[in-house]
Amino acid sequence: MINYKCLVLDHDDTIFDSTRTVHYPAFIETLTALRPDKKDLSFDEFIEMCHTHGFEKICDDIYHFDDQELKIEYDIWKTYTKNTIPEPYDGIVEILKKYVVLGGKIVVVSHSESSEIKRDYLTHFGFEPDLVFGWELGSDQRKPNAYPLLKTFELLNLKPEDCLVLDDMRLGKEMADTLNVDFVCAAWAHRNERIHNDMKKSSPVYLENVEDLVKIIFR
Repeated sequence: MINYKCLVLDHDDTIFDSTRTVHYPAFIETLTALRPDKKDLSFDEFIEMCHTHGFEKICDDIYHFDDQELKIEYDIWKTYTKNTIPEPYDGIVEILKKYVVLGGKIVVVSHSESSEIKRDYLTHFGFEPDLVFGWELGSDQRKPNAYPLLKTFELLNLKPEDCLVLDDMRLGKEMADTLNVDFVCAAWAHRNERIHNDMKKSSPVYLENVEDLVKIIFR
């Protein structure tokens, strides 16, 4: 038996180990090209900025990329995402496959793009998510905006209590809170103290190990 009809999953650093292997090196290459005096950005600094500001504000408010620079940033990032298929965290494949067999729905809400998300799921899970809400939707429909959840309720005929949001950072928590959807923090991707302290304070359930997810989603 499953406790939720639908899992609303973040992609990067929740299901797949992808920021360290894809998004961070892509951004360092971007800084090397566009802001070489700021290219010595550590991984911890990068994920802290993503947690605090979100990637869109990093580009707009911190590095002040203009339209041409944003195109360069996107092209670099897209090259990395197309050419690298990240690995899922140990144990997550078995958990999600069992969940789907038991009738659960998988929805992905991410700041990665749908094409790569579907590819990653097909590669490692053998199926695509039921719905994917990716970066290409635009800022007014990306999390923390409630749009992905509202469309999930509509398209899959679900209610807020039918769903569980799983994310490693605050934007997913903020999205869940807008519609009173249950939230679990996936804290197994990294050991950044600032992010962990923030998410521990704000998250009703905080999981440091993938296997602990079993107790949340299965009866």
